[in-house]
Amino acid sequence: MNRQVFITAIILSLFAIIGGGMVAFTEKNTAEQIRLNDKMALQFSLNNILPEDRYDNDLTITTLSLAPHILLGTVAESTAYVARQNKQTSAFVFNAVAPNGYNGKIYLLIGLYADEKVAAVRVVKHKETPGLGDAIEARRSDWILGFNDHSLNSLSDNQWKVKRDGGHFDQFTGATITPRAIVKAVHNCLLYYQQHKVQLLQAAEKITVNAADDKSSLTRE
Repeated sequence: MNRQVFITAIILSLFAIIGGGMVAFTEKNTAEQIRLNDKMALQFSLNNILPEDRYDNDLTITTLSLAPHILLGTVAESTAYVARQNKQTSAFVFNAVAPNGYNGKIYLLIGLYADEKVAAVRVVKHKETPGLGDAIEARRSDWILGFNDHSLNSLSDNQWKVKRDGGHFDQFTGATITPRAIVKAVHNCLLYYQQHKVQLLQAAEKITVNAADDKSSLTRE
């Protein structure tokens, strides 16, 4: 009886070892695939922010870590992606947050050219009301494209508001809070860049990467 129990215990142990090894192997390979998928998704998003002819590097590996800042709406360290052309900094893409959306925070990617003009804005994540607030998504409306090429010089501070508040930007029928939050977030990001431009450009010039600094050829939206 004891011998049978012993043999059974050994068999179960072997199954446990083999099973554990298979799980570890699967997790390792799955984690790598997830990492690659995340990088591709990020590159796809970044490719929709900056025109291909404005940079020649891999944005996903040319980055700066930024301290939390009220003008970015961030409460933790965030990443800024640095665009280069002929080894010169041509633009930045900031992770920013509009904290006061109708249903909570709205997460954004905001691309700014080195000359302080908006390249593009895209919504990364939000919880706004379907059919109303979700018009901030580029796939649902061209509203978000209205920021392109604007700057602190092209519009006065008072114009960086929705039309209901006396500003330049349209609001949505039945949904003013959502566009108001994004307009303010983009304006704040421009203010942040204006205030930190010198430091950002200096830091960007010092970035070194270990991987080949070549642009990915993923298709844009």
